Amino acid sequence: MSRYTAPLADLRFALYDVLDVEATYARLPGCAAATRDVIDAVLEEGAKFTEQVLAPLNASGDQEGCRFDPATHEVRTPKGFKEAFGQYVEAGWIGLTADEKFGGQGLPETLGAALKEMIDAANLSWGNYPMLSHGAASALEHHGEDWQREVFLKPLVEGRWTGTMCLTEPHCGTDLGLLKTRAEPNADGSYRISGTKIFITAGEHDFVDNILHLVLARLPDAPAGVKGISLFLVPKFKVGRDGRIGERNAALCGSIEHKMGIHGSVTCVMNFDGAEGWLVGQPNKGLAAMFTMMNTARLAVGLQGLGLTERAYQNALAYARERLQMRALSGAKFPDKPADPLIVHPDVRRMLLTQKAFAEGGRLLGLYAYVQEDIRKHSTDAAERERAEALVSFLTPIVKGLLTEAGIECTYDALQVFGGHGFIVENGMEQYARDARITTLYEGTTQIQANDLLGRKVLQLKGVGLKHFLAEIGAFCTKHADDAALAEFVGPLIKATKDWSDITLELAQRAGADPEEIGAAAYDYLFYSGYVALAYFWVRSVAAADASTQSQDFRDAKRRTARFYFARILPRIHAHAAAMKSGASTLLDITDAQFG
Repeated sequence: MSRYTAPLADLRFALYDVLDVEATYARLPGCAAATRDVIDAVLEEGAKFTEQVLAPLNASGDQEGCRFDPATHEVRTPKGFKEAFGQYVEAGWIGLTADEKFGGQGLPETLGAALKEMIDAANLSWGNYPMLSHGAASALEHHGEDWQREVFLKPLVEGRWTGTMCLTEPHCGTDLGLLKTRAEPNADGSYRISGTKIFITAGEHDFVDNILHLVLARLPDAPAGVKGISLFLVPKFKVGRDGRIGERNAALCGSIEHKMGIHGSVTCVMNFDGAEGWLVGQPNKGLAAMFTMMNTARLAVGLQGLGLTERAYQNALAYARERLQMRALSGAKFPDKPADPLIVHPDVRRMLLTQKAFAEGGRLLGLYAYVQEDIRKHSTDAAERERAEALVSFLTPIVKGLLTEAGIECTYDALQVFGGHGFIVENGMEQYARDARITTLYEGTTQIQANDLLGRKVLQLKGVGLKHFLAEIGAFCTKHADDAALAEFVGPLIKATKDWSDITLELAQRAGADPEEIGAAAYDYLFYSGYVALAYFWVRSVAAADASTQSQDFRDAKRRTARFYFARILPRIHAHAAAMKSGASTLLDITDAQFG
């Protein structure tokens, strides 16, 4: 049976000692309420909810899955899921970071991210339901009209209704310019939405009475391609401008997908047959509104990879300490036992340390991005807001791409620690490996994140976010240049960041001559960037631990894990650099026919 304990000690260390959120929130308007007492209370209560309510439903939800009734077009979620959502809403979690004027608590996004990691580690499938609502609420807050915020946003924040994102169609995923869903205007200002959307998370379920679908569609006079996309809100039950609930809308679940993992999270085919909807934002400007939802979701999915890494690591570590298997190569470490536990063996330690390094370093990377989002939202300094926005934009594909790919690597390593027992359902490890696989696919595949990072955030936008991030790393290294305790890390970090800058300039020059170089290098550039970013946060972690009141054992563990990261994981950048330097020809010279 798989176990989960919220990593409260490391979350507090990340928030207080490394990121110093107390000082940041104290100076940001609207964040002063997030004192240490409040943060600790949220973390502790969140831990209780995730450990005691969500985690026990994880395996049963996977085994039971969701059930679709074709006669009623309704979906029944696994036993206990609906009740858990009720408790979540009753406790006020649903509106934790939402604006108070819409019924939320107005706490910082970073605090919501810490809670989300715990939710995803405890029960990734269940966590998808509130995650989609958060994205829908964000789109309405930024792009909706006043009456839409009043009528639709408040019920979302209160948890009376939930939301979805309806983007993908059977013939188009990433290339939204190909979508065919149509929107015809009605005399009363509403629209008739017709088309089919697929892969719709939480498109139909039994948690609440009404579901708000945010649907991309084309107006009759829309230009071709992505410039002709508009965003519409289509409720399961019709809702008038006065907030009155009407009849069942022509927005029905046609079927649900049978998936490799996240069985407790329903994935729907949604059919819109002249369904009543309302335009959100300006006509033909739906892509901007969609990216408000998408960017929110991409950071959130990065946290899913982090949560799975943490959960898998906890169970692999416990098993490695308990399972007796052979003797250490240097002689018995536990001579009173018939064999030594797995944890004495070097390669088992390699797998465990890989998980630990990604979990603790990835936690800092993810929370740092959310701190920048809080600064972007609340700072009164225009230059500071601009810098934070550039950093969030730059880091989003790294958080999403690296932490989800790390989630796959770490859940597989955790399963490997269990050996054959990891392949057995009862131990829970195979579920994490299956659940992790989707995180690199939805909300933009790893390849999409890579192209977004190199092609748009670095080259098209002149690398503004990268420059800010490199400047921050440079300032940190300068500050600690004479710190003998950090010398083993600062020197390699300086070298890695210089090489990062150099290879970025080289790729920019090559892309100017041949744009195919962007696609050929993007994947490796994403990982190169991610590994250097984690190196920075690991050095910060060691510095913060040394300066903290943490126990000597805690401080030693941080240093030794950082040493492992620099010796065993950071060197992966050299392979990625070699791949980037090989150029596009190694991929494009072979003809289509020669693939076989």
